[in-house]
Amino acid sequence: MNCGVRMELDVKVPMRDGVRLSADLYLPDILGPHPVVLIRTPYDNNGAALIEKGRRLANSGYACVIQDCRGRWDSEGEYYAFHQEGPDGYDTQEWVGRQPWSNGRVGTSGGSYVGTTQWTSAPHRSQFLKCMVPRVTPSNYWESPNYTQGAFQLGVLMTWGMRTNGRTAQSIEYHRWTELFRTLPLIEADRAGGRDLAFWKDWVRHASDDEYWQQINNEDKWDQIEAPAFNMGGWFDLYSKATFVNFNGLRLHGGSPQARQSKLICGPWPHGLSLSTRTGDVDFGAGSMVDLEGAEQRWLDYWLKGEENGVLAEAPLRLFIMGANQWRDEWQWPLARTQWQKWHLHSGGRANSLLGDGVLATAAPAEENPDTFVYDPRYPVQTLGGNNCCSPHVVPWGPYDQRPLEMRGDVLCYTSPPLERDLEVTGPIKLVLYAATDGLDTDWTGKLVDVRPDGYAMCLCDGIVRARYREGGKAPQLLVEGQVYEYEIDLWVTANVFKKGHSLRLEVSSSNFPRFDRNPNTGHEFGMDSELRAARQTIHHTRAYASYLLLPVIPS
Repeated sequence: MNCGVRMELDVKVPMRDGVRLSADLYLPDILGPHPVVLIRTPYDNNGAALIEKGRRLANSGYACVIQDCRGRWDSEGEYYAFHQEGPDGYDTQEWVGRQPWSNGRVGTSGGSYVGTTQWTSAPHRSQFLKCMVPRVTPSNYWESPNYTQGAFQLGVLMTWGMRTNGRTAQSIEYHRWTELFRTLPLIEADRAGGRDLAFWKDWVRHASDDEYWQQINNEDKWDQIEAPAFNMGGWFDLYSKATFVNFNGLRLHGGSPQARQSKLICGPWPHGLSLSTRTGDVDFGAGSMVDLEGAEQRWLDYWLKGEENGVLAEAPLRLFIMGANQWRDEWQWPLARTQWQKWHLHSGGRANSLLGDGVLATAAPAEENPDTFVYDPRYPVQTLGGNNCCSPHVVPWGPYDQRPLEMRGDVLCYTSPPLERDLEVTGPIKLVLYAATDGLDTDWTGKLVDVRPDGYAMCLCDGIVRARYREGGKAPQLLVEGQVYEYEIDLWVTANVFKKGHSLRLEVSSSNFPRFDRNPNTGHEFGMDSELRAARQTIHHTRAYASYLLLPVIPS
């Protein structure tokens, strides 16, 4: 189909409280009514990429509605991140479904915050909403983008928050970020950046997983979502884990048979999906690129136009396996054939840096000396790639060589002998750590690294836990000085073949800054503290305290 396009710009859509949100309409210039694709964005509905997409969809027989979120650009009202999008999205879907150019079948599209506008509105159950295509989106908003096992995601929240604080895009290019990230107390960081952000202060004040976050989370609302979702994500995205949580949530618990037919694709990409063969400083080859717009349209064509194009006959999961650099179809997550292996930490008590004696092996430890280091928040371990967003020139994203960090004495390195055969690790990764500190609170970090024969150390995934949140987000508990605790650190997800001759490496430390804020080690109220103290850290690996990395190994 190749239709002409008729545009209606700045159409005001009324919300339940009388606020009017601005929408641009791209309509096929043929007799309707038509199925509708709705895109709700805080990033300007008049941007070139969205105009091009709106016109392309209209050319394909869809009415496309692209709307500015409340308080942004041409829409009325006051912008406040996340919480307003559920009701506003539902009201817009109901309005769209009743327009004369609409046939009452509505799909939603977009990534990041534009995916958030989809997920938060879906549980409201508009009668017109038939499918979604959310890219790189959260599932649990306390966990990501805000707190990850209790550690504040400083880099993304400061850079993204300051860019979206006004009605239009705000420049952040001229801040001295090395200074701004170190602002204390943290609740005053918005003012240090020249802003006064109500949502920033609320994020800091709600350090625990309370009702503030529950209002917008997906994870307790799967049975209220009836629209199927085609989830799109990247292994190096801020929402790599969340993409799979959202997929499983609807596949297993969705509120309709249609919702339980959701799909997922995940490639070796950062937050901007399939824009280049290169992520970080690794080139994954031409085969890593996918026409996501074409895949999205097949999904829309099936659910909104009723085209029998075979999209549901395909495997629900399509995964790019790094190392092998190949795409593979799968049917469940984690994979049914997964062999869960414990890889234990070993050393003679000197695992500090890659020059130390730390070893990663499947054999359980005997009675071994613990490893110790000093974590000083004045000199934190710097972020060097990983699952970051959304300003790569400020906080780099993707895989980078970790050796500059691994030369630090406050980074413990546990490395396997070179592999005698290929080893595929695909699935969720967990680190179980037995550790103690000399204070009331601290952080523990873990990072899985693929070490090539030439020494290049490629980060795959990582995680962090704030010690006071070791029992979960709702019940912070300070520590007893010197007591050994068990910590389960979620390192999120990956899919990688460690090739013959490569080694596995686990890094353990207590900071990853500025991706995460620095734990001051004081145990004081979060975000209100200007005091910093150094902490003496101890990692145990004995029969009684057998720290290990749990890996999802896929048999060849």
